[in-house]
Amino acid sequence: MIMTTNFDFLKQVDSDLFKIITEAEKLYRDEYFEQCMTQTRRFGENVCKNVLGNTRTTESTFDEMLATLKDMTNGEEQEKEFIDDLYFLKKSGNTSVHSVKVKHDGMAALECLQRAFEVAINFAVYSQGANSNILKLRYDTELLVTGKKSKNSLAERYTEEKKKTLKKVQSQQVKKQKKQQSYTTKSATPQKGFPFFWAIVSLSSAISLGVIITLFLIIKF
Repeated sequence: MIMTTNFDFLKQVDSDLFKIITEAEKLYRDEYFEQCMTQTRRFGENVCKNVLGNTRTTESTFDEMLATLKDMTNGEEQEKEFIDDLYFLKKSGNTSVHSVKVKHDGMAALECLQRAFEVAINFAVYSQGANSNILKLRYDTELLVTGKKSKNSLAERYTEEKKKTLKKVQSQQVKKQKKQQSYTTKSATPQKGFPFFWAIVSLSSAISLGVIITLFLIIKF
């Protein structure tokens, strides 16, 4: 099955929740970021209501339902993260609704969608008994923006980019080594003029010759 949203797994679990959160993704894609944040708040509130189920009595607001849900938890890390994500969606949605200025904060809206994704997974698996393989899913921003699932997972893309970077560094190191080893040899420049050594030899020979001639003349005369 080809995924068209990050929340396809929720379609069979709760179709109403699926419609609410996929609408939030559409709002994000059209750059209605604040409306997207408000929609994720609505999603969180309805998840909270569904989890409480028949145990809900007089709670009518999101705050009241969250407080009751928090009192029901056993202090496990998974439950704590679930509650924290719901509080985040509530706070972000409230800020968006009551904000005077439109901020067009795409990063804040994206975080809301990612938190809603974690909420949806926990709700599906731990509250509705869905397949635990859902826990392996990761939010795909490429799927969010283009409506098409990326070929590689985030981890695979990270590994691929890391290999490219390492290969580039190694290539630069090889080039640097070759540059250091390369050099040019210069031929010795022939010396111009009469070498000093031979000048000394010639002078010595001349002196010796002069001494011999002098001695010869003294002996003869």
